[in-house]
Amino acid sequence: MSSTLQKKETMKVPEPTLRRLPWYLSNVKLLKQKGERFVSSTQISKEINIDASQIAKDLSYVNISGRTRVGYEVDTLIAVLEDFLGFTNMHKAFLFGVGSLGGALLRDSGLSHFGLEIVAAFDVKPELVGTTLSGIPIYHSNEFKQKMQEYDVNIGVLTVPIEIAQQITDSMVEGGIKAVWNFTPFRIRVPENIVVQNTSLYAHLAVMFNRLNFNEIK
Repeated sequence: MSSTLQKKETMKVPEPTLRRLPWYLSNVKLLKQKGERFVSSTQISKEINIDASQIAKDLSYVNISGRTRVGYEVDTLIAVLEDFLGFTNMHKAFLFGVGSLGGALLRDSGLSHFGLEIVAAFDVKPELVGTTLSGIPIYHSNEFKQKMQEYDVNIGVLTVPIEIAQQITDSMVEGGIKAVWNFTPFRIRVPENIVVQNTSLYAHLAVMFNRLNFNEIK
């Protein structure tokens, strides 16, 4: 599938579907490890508790078709999903804020399996600047624009304290970053042409605690 075609198709896909497709991919990979050569939407449904008709609808956005009463060829489905989701193309990123969460992301070698390579990080702490973490260099935040000329990067991972989240975002956008993966609970403001993915651990904690409390008082 060409990158142009992939981009056009991805733009049509509803966000909930895009969130579910990686689940299907992970599940199908597990089935492959168990020796399965074909998989149906019904099999996937039993594993991840999503209605089979929803799975079939989600997979209809992907350039693959199953065989009647057999399902999808596992190897082909894996390859097509990885290509469709962009996991086969390596996207380079800068990380801003090497705190506990930022450090954990730098240590997470698994990100590269999903197409994201953090090539450098930025912070202002003297004890961090000039060092490396998991082989990734840490520069002073003031060096960002200079490093943008040295690295082929268009994604910024934001893990800074909330009080400077907007300031760092403004600096990223001014320096040429085109997409921001925001791990802070602050809703950053960006121009319309900048892609933002908010992944607030605290928001997910709030949902989990609320559901836990609801179950306890039932």
